[in-house]
Amino acid sequence: MAKNPSIVGGACIIASVCVGAGMLGLPSAGAGAWASWSTLIITLTMIVMTVSGWMLLEAFKGYELTVSFNTVTRDLLGARVNMFNNLAVYFVGGILLYAYITSSGLILHGLLGIDSKIASVLFVLFFSSLVWHSTRAVDRISVVLIAFMLLSFVFGVSGLAMRVNVDQLFDSMHQEMGYAPYALALLPVALTSFGYHHSVASMRAYYGSEHKAKRAILGGTLIALGFYILWLVSIFGNLPRQQFGPVIAQGGEVDALLNALGSVIDSRRVDHAVHAFSMAAILSSFIGVGLGVFDYLADLFKFDNSRRGRAKSWAVTFLPPLLMSLLFPFGFIIAIGYAGAAATVWTCIVPALLVMKARKAEGGDQGFVAPGGQGMVMGVILFGILIALFHLLNMANLLPIFTG
Repeated sequence: MAKNPSIVGGACIIASVCVGAGMLGLPSAGAGAWASWSTLIITLTMIVMTVSGWMLLEAFKGYELTVSFNTVTRDLLGARVNMFNNLAVYFVGGILLYAYITSSGLILHGLLGIDSKIASVLFVLFFSSLVWHSTRAVDRISVVLIAFMLLSFVFGVSGLAMRVNVDQLFDSMHQEMGYAPYALALLPVALTSFGYHHSVASMRAYYGSEHKAKRAILGGTLIALGFYILWLVSIFGNLPRQQFGPVIAQGGEVDALLNALGSVIDSRRVDHAVHAFSMAAILSSFIGVGLGVFDYLADLFKFDNSRRGRAKSWAVTFLPPLLMSLLFPFGFIIAIGYAGAAATVWTCIVPALLVMKARKAEGGDQGFVAPGGQGMVMGVILFGILIALFHLLNMANLLPIFTG
């Protein structure tokens, strides 16, 4: 625990966990709902996901500061629920790696002209080696990538923001109820964009206080929300709604979005900055998620930290999503949607169940308590169930689907 860690520092950690390649899926997923409804959906998601993180803090309060999400879930809800929760965590990590590998191959194909599958293989072999080497290597490259991402985001988005067509941006004001049904399909992608919950235990240990961790979580999700709204306004204000058709037809792939955006931006500097940001976001998320899955599987299979042990952890972490990417290259939005549906387990449902159980224990009403009472607990569970349901309905073509 740091001596006097600042709330701003913790908020930045939470924001950096949230903001990554997931935000690249928001414009395509929100194109049907457009600006007003998309902003409403991601704001609602941010509120629910912040409260569910606070529920985890409340569930952890009776334990040592070093306790993990895994330990508390096993203790309060049992080994079977914990196993299901861990499978959901692994599935989300695996499907995100799969999405990042597929998208990186397509972007590199556009930039370098090499076959997208070969590009995906080269991307994995080179950058996953950093994860295999050490956490320190990941730490160092992550700092560089976040700085690069911030600079390219500022140059790219400021350039886009200066070119926003306000009439185009608020087109939904004329057809609000016509756009509203498309908002439901955005929910799983929005949820993925606020998936910081595996870091809640770290925040609590960092501050040694649930109340300080609560403020850092709120600050982090607010920063992420600000990034997302600025990003959506900049994209929707430049790329007309009907031009999302070809992007959506290609599964919302990031390279398709960038190509469509490039056709309406008259500045090569802005175009290059947006491309650079997108590639850095995917790479940063790939390394971050890859490290999390790597450590999780090393612990699960009891692989040691020798070169041979780390090679085994590397193989089970990166080869399955790479193989899936080469054999079944689904679209970016489809993969992110699956991740969002599975993430409801450990970002909504399990936190609410944990706090329900924790409140029944002796002294459960003492110390830090998440706001909203029992009504909020049931609301968070319902939100998670509805997101999973909307995703299944969307996959079955039973929700309104925007095609441009």
